[in-house]
Amino acid sequence: MLGITPLNAYPAGRCGTIVSIEAHGHLADRMHALGLTPGRFIRVMRRSPWRGPIHIRAGQTDLILRREEAALVRVTPFLPTHAPGQK
Repeated sequence: MLGITPLNAYPAGRCGTIVSIEAHGHLADRMHALGLTPGRFIRVMRRSPWRGPIHIRAGQTDLILRREEAALVRVTPFLPTHAPGQK
C-alpha cells in the first residue's frame, strides 16, 4: 500500500501521516479540534467488523471514527528511514 490512501482502507497496525482532510464545515472543525491535522502521525489500532468504526491513535489521543468519516482522511504510509536496530 503506497501512495495516498483513505484512512478507512488502512489495516489494523498500519501507521501513516495525514496528508489532507476532505471534510467540510462542522466535521472539519471537529476533526481539527481532535488533533487530526495534516502532518499528524497516526496508527490504526483496531477495525471493528461489519463496517463498524475504526480505532486510531493520533499522538497521545485515541479516537474512534465512523468509516464514512475515516474515508475523508487521506494518509500516506509511514516509511521508517532506518532498519530496526540501526541508528
